[in-house]
Amino acid sequence: MEFKDYYQVLGVARDASQDEIKRAYRKLARKYHPDVSKESDAELRFQELGEAYEVLGDAEKRAAYDQLGSSWRQGQDFRPPPDWDQGFEFHGASAGDGAAFSEFFESLFGRGGFSPFGGAAQRQAHAHARGNDTHAKIYIDLEDAYRGGRRQVALKHSELGPDGRPRVRERTLNITIPKGVSEGQQIRLEGQGEAGSGQGGAGDLYLEIHFQPREGYHVEGRDVYLNLPLAPWEAALGARVRVPIPSGEVDLTIPPNSKSGGKLRLKGRGIPGREPGDLYVVLEIVQPPARTAAEKEAYQSLAKAFNFDPRRGGRA
Repeated sequence: MEFKDYYQVLGVARDASQDEIKRAYRKLARKYHPDVSKESDAELRFQELGEAYEVLGDAEKRAAYDQLGSSWRQGQDFRPPPDWDQGFEFHGASAGDGAAFSEFFESLFGRGGFSPFGGAAQRQAHAHARGNDTHAKIYIDLEDAYRGGRRQVALKHSELGPDGRPRVRERTLNITIPKGVSEGQQIRLEGQGEAGSGQGGAGDLYLEIHFQPREGYHVEGRDVYLNLPLAPWEAALGARVRVPIPSGEVDLTIPPNSKSGGKLRLKGRGIPGREPGDLYVVLEIVQPPARTAAEKEAYQSLAKAFNFDPRRGGRA
């Protein structure tokens, strides 16, 4: 996937004000509008301009996009870090819902993304209006889903400063992580969204739960998969091993002649719930390197002891 430098697309500096970004977009949109432009790539350029403005014209998405840093270049191969937008508060649904956005845009903001300060004009028309709901992603440890409990999270939201440029504000909240929370589940915090106008109450904050990436683990629904490295002799002869799992530790019996990729199921040891998930231990045979003379000799002894050819179904 190619990185898109939206500042380059609009031809503005990274420190441009929101008004400067709006003017640049309007000028280029008139130039490349397919109904009037004679440029061969007018339709493509018009779509690129619309997507760039969807991000940079939105103080919230612009602030989040800027967190990726300025070292990326247009067209460079790009994969967003899994937690790149952790803690950023967004409002409502995108003003560009239904538009055709690139894979790059959707990898960051989803299909349609989120909109800036949705409903602000409506609030100005009413003396007392409820504030908008806000949304943010937070990442927790897998153990938090097993135990639940209290934790502190840092949230960031953007607002326009006196110079017309977005600035990021931070706040911290103490929240309760419910035991058994699953990937993608939302926690609603009443009254923690955008402030209302007049006597209107504040909106709600919805925190979308994701698990911190963790080597050797992955989660599917409430089922948890753990890769367990084994020495070849443990897999061939069987073994008893102690394995750390999110809920503590467990002693596992490895059956003789186990194969790499085989699974041991621990029923009900996945993420808790009314119907708890299972924990699957995925066996991974690790071949030790032969560095010393004794290690090389041990491999030579194995080669003599076994009538084994892996390219012929295991037999020579």
